[in-house]
Amino acid sequence: MTITSNGEGQVGERPAGRRTRQAAKRLRRVEFTLTDEEFGEVNAAAARAGLARGAYAAQTTLAAARGLASRDGASVREALAELIRCAGLVRRIGVNLNQAVAKLNATGQRSGDLIPYAAESMRRAHRLDSAAEELRKRLP
Repeated sequence: MTITSNGEGQVGERPAGRRTRQAAKRLRRVEFTLTDEEFGEVNAAAARAGLARGAYAAQTTLAAARGLASRDGASVREALAELIRCAGLVRRIGVNLNQAVAKLNATGQRSGDLIPYAAESMRRAHRLDSAAEELRKRLP
């Protein structure tokens, strides 16, 4: 549970992971019916998105109406996973590059690893840039 204040100094609890309501109250209602299978799919998708079923339905419907990708976020999660993976690879190659540069500074002689490590660092940085651009394109 997350402890919150209700604005009057009283402290209340709200379930962890629940978002606060929108500032503008929604006054219009849209209703539709689903088969049991479709209902299960919507429930599962809402759970994956971390949203209540109604909030998920509203977001998805609005995204479709606006011509945007679904807010389910599967493709965005894939791009984010690629960014995280690339960042880890860049950190690892950066350690090796730092060691090769330290040897150059200490001895004045370049290690045979310096050029390949530098090239690999650049390649990985470009992959990070590509993944970041892909993520940017997929954001609503």
